[in-house]
Amino acid sequence: MKRMYRKYAATLAVFGAGMFVIGTASVFKKDRPLDKTIRDITAPLAGLGVKVDSGNTTFVKPLPKGNARLVTDYASRVTTDTWKETRGGQTVSVSDKLWSRAIQAALDENKIIRIPDQGWPYYIDAPLILHSGNHLMVDLKVEIRLKPNTNTCMVRNEHPVSGQNGPVYLKENPDVDIIIEGGIWTTLAIGTESNGNVSGGPDPANALHGHGTILLNHVRRVQVRNLTIKECRPHGIQLSNVSEFVIENIRFIDHGRDGVHMNGPVSYGLIRNIQGKTFDDFIAVNAWDWKNTAPTFGPIHYLLIEKVRAETNDVEIRLLGGTKHFADGKTLDCDIHDCVIRDVSGVKTFKMYDQPNLELGRDNDFTDPIGNVRNLYLSDVTIKNPPEPPFQIGMNVDGLTLDQITMTFDKPGKACKLVRIGPMSATYKHDPNNPSSWVEIFSPEKDCTVRNLNLVHLTRTQSVNGKTVTTSLGESDCLEIVAQKINPDYPETTPKGGRGKGILIK
Repeated sequence: MKRMYRKYAATLAVFGAGMFVIGTASVFKKDRPLDKTIRDITAPLAGLGVKVDSGNTTFVKPLPKGNARLVTDYASRVTTDTWKETRGGQTVSVSDKLWSRAIQAALDENKIIRIPDQGWPYYIDAPLILHSGNHLMVDLKVEIRLKPNTNTCMVRNEHPVSGQNGPVYLKENPDVDIIIEGGIWTTLAIGTESNGNVSGGPDPANALHGHGTILLNHVRRVQVRNLTIKECRPHGIQLSNVSEFVIENIRFIDHGRDGVHMNGPVSYGLIRNIQGKTFDDFIAVNAWDWKNTAPTFGPIHYLLIEKVRAETNDVEIRLLGGTKHFADGKTLDCDIHDCVIRDVSGVKTFKMYDQPNLELGRDNDFTDPIGNVRNLYLSDVTIKNPPEPPFQIGMNVDGLTLDQITMTFDKPGKACKLVRIGPMSATYKHDPNNPSSWVEIFSPEKDCTVRNLNLVHLTRTQSVNGKTVTTSLGESDCLEIVAQKINPDYPETTPKGGRGKGILIK
């Protein structure tokens, strides 16, 4: 439902002029240059084969092969079943083999296993559970399908934990050294049909509130590489309470929710070579999140996200910080800091704004105070035909560098600012004919402040009199600082508005 809410554009009012710096150096602050931050991120990843050269280019060693046990050696554990499956609007009866028990037995008895290509898909009817040290290898063309109405994740680690009642940490015996590679993974969510696979929890009860096709919770040193996620309803890869990880060479095909989705605490990760098509956030960095889909909560820091290639020019990257409130009254700061996002195309919007829980009720699950982002660096980003400012900030930010950002516009006269600072307001109409059912999507009453904004090498390319013209962006081209106003005609007109404002401080 989150995508349903986010499609509504906010109505905003101009607040006033701000102060910022257009410079020639790419730094967070004078004492935290970019190259040091990248070294800080990648140093703990050396054991996973990650290296960075003097030009800050990353390299990742190929995965080890080792002696893999074939799951076909466990064919005696295979069962058969018959079920209903809907494809293209047609429901058919399917009789096939179920490989869950065979694959699980192979994982239980061997460190490295391989699912070979035999020219047909492998159906599973339970999550594949990986133990510390497991390496699950799947031949690239092999399709793994989740049997209809299984309604769980497809792969998870052995010992996930719940962060619903308080902070969690990786000090308490996490699963370690797990590798998942290869294959085409699908929950058979084809078009508008989910085939009964909606929740991506670790088990059918989903007491831990997981929501992933690949679910990794309470893990250190994990790699997910060289695979495709196709037509799934939960998030593609959900990471929570994870440190030291590589997510690389992932392709999404008509994927129905977020692609790579993180819930804090998360730290020291490399996410690279992500491509394809999703119908919600391409990458979500959610330190705070809605409690019905987030297993854990906490800070997210030291991430390097690079080489992102979305295919639709209509997806978004989300950064969501906040303050988690637990039932006992305690709170947890869920900040995002020291992250680098670079070499991105096909993404329409970078979202940094507050969004209370509309599925459980905005008064039942919200963040107060709003989230904080510190020392965020974005570079080498191309944005095509953005309908509104692509960088939308509704949280408190201290240290944001935008370097080598290009907006391209195909049609003459179409252009917008680069950055919008301020709270947003939009109305979701549960029943269009009943205003009492309408709710505010965002947090228009909350101020947000941005400090240490560095804008470097920013350009706009557009058609002017039949020619393509590239312009360097100056102060008047970059910023839109907004303040909300109460709409006196609500609900005759929407949104309702508020009193929050955006503030920019040099």
